[in-house]
Amino acid sequence: MTRVVGVHGVGNYRAGESSEEAAAALARVWASALGTGGPYDVRVAYFSDLLVSGRQSGPVSLDGLDAFERALLDAWLAALPLPEATAAGRATWAPRQAVSWIARTRFPGKAATEWFVATFVREVATYLRADGGVRASVRDHVAQVIDAHGADVVIAHSLGSVVAYEALWKYPDLPARSLITLGSPLALPHAVFPRLNPVPAPLGARPPGIRHWTNLADPGDIVAIPPYGVGRHFARVDVDEHTVISAFDFHRVRNYLASSHVAHALRQVTGL
Repeated sequence: MTRVVGVHGVGNYRAGESSEEAAAALARVWASALGTGGPYDVRVAYFSDLLVSGRQSGPVSLDGLDAFERALLDAWLAALPLPEATAAGRATWAPRQAVSWIARTRFPGKAATEWFVATFVREVATYLRADGGVRASVRDHVAQVIDAHGADVVIAHSLGSVVAYEALWKYPDLPARSLITLGSPLALPHAVFPRLNPVPAPLGARPPGIRHWTNLADPGDIVAIPPYGVGRHFARVDVDEHTVISAFDFHRVRNYLASSHVAHALRQVTGL
């Protein structure tokens, strides 16, 4: 049986549940989405509780972003692939103008888009801040789950791909031999990529204990930018595939996991 550890993305805090209960609930979701494509023993490394305890209090909204979070938001918006006419006026956009454009072109609706954008920026900033211990706590927890489960494969989504990348670099003796990243912001310029640990010099690279790295992104996924960025900015990425996962909900992990492309990637790496 292939042992899989999932590393989740943003927006997964489960209030009122212990970390063990939250991890088990997410594991059931991930295992269900993977379906019957193979005999998988799935665990999820749950870390949202560590992010919540390490970030500023207050509602998650664009109005509540601090200076560092706003800088990450600006860098993210600057990397969005926009039509030429739209891009020409982007420098004068307020954040909610950008949210309106994303909602119009990516379909989830304005309120949901604003929540996702604010949540993504807040949680990424909480992880990346240089002035706190949250990053080490999250990274080390993920490494512990990978080790304890004896993972063959790590599947990492969204912010989780950043955490998994750093954990696999810090602990090269972890058992996992395959990495599958989904909807990853690893190559996001001026926001995530230059802040990675280890620092890209000038490229990032496949973690030393990993024998096969597959990156999968939906072309409509506003987190997985720039297009084909992971393949261009990281050495030894074996597969960097951009393909439609969902007609409307581009970033949801369930849609990625249920895709035939993930099933194919898992079949390819079994036994490595």
